[in-house]
Amino acid sequence: MSVSDRVRQEEEGVLYVVATPIGNLDDLSERALQILTKVDLIAAEDTRHTGRLLQHLGLSKQMMALHDHNERGRVEKILALLAEGRQVALVSDAGTPLISDPGYLVVREVRAAGFQVSPIPGACALVAALSVAGLPTDRFLFAGFLPAKRSGRRAALTDLERETATLVFYESPHRIIDLMEDLVSVFGADRECVLGRELTKTFETFYSGGAESVLVDLQDDPNGARGEFVVMVRGAAPEPAGAGVSLDTDKLLGLLIKELPVKKAARIAAEVSGLGKNELYQRALELKRD
Repeated sequence: MSVSDRVRQEEEGVLYVVATPIGNLDDLSERALQILTKVDLIAAEDTRHTGRLLQHLGLSKQMMALHDHNERGRVEKILALLAEGRQVALVSDAGTPLISDPGYLVVREVRAAGFQVSPIPGACALVAALSVAGLPTDRFLFAGFLPAKRSGRRAALTDLERETATLVFYESPHRIIDLMEDLVSVFGADRECVLGRELTKTFETFYSGGAESVLVDLQDDPNGARGEFVVMVRGAAPEPAGAGVSLDTDKLLGLLIKELPVKKAARIAAEVSGLGKNELYQRALELKRD
């Protein structure tokens, strides 16, 4: 950043989206500390939770609660502060804001109003978990928290059953067993899963194997239903080319024999369908007679 850009940024209001530790407080970046030190206001998902982080850092800052239930009502205050040239930091309880956390409405409205929104990257539970899972990461689909009710959860899993990308979910401790039971039911007992529990914390634990064996491991672990979980599931095997595509050979033959001799129509249909030319020739004769 040039000197002129830095001066302009300091004169104009900026919303910083600041990633905070997901467990180990030493994971806060030096840049994040600098931003939290200089901003005029911290918009926090839970001011009590963020207050403990600030206390650890030796900071005393003005805070404002910003969560799912009041986010829309906080937009105008944040825009007013930015219009005065103030600096605001948006933080969630842990990890990167907006990743299954509040902040989407604020960021959208601040950007629409023409103010700068600057990311301060750092910890993110799904990225941390994927980096050590040993599952394919060239493509992954983050689905956040699935529906709380079993019927909705199973319907969501059914929609994802044939997805070939690695699937990533967040889950709470009181629903993790239910989720794994549904994974076994919908995806099958052998679908490979990796679960990360209490990432970066003292009792960080990973469970891996087929969905059913992971479920048993959780049930056998006295701490298996404690802490926050990242659930990762290997994607479905790709279907062979052409699988699931139904070719209506009668319709194809019917169209061809309107324009071509029967023998030629049968040959083209055989090339398209992979079926026997003689069989298709006899069927074409029947269709032509009909």
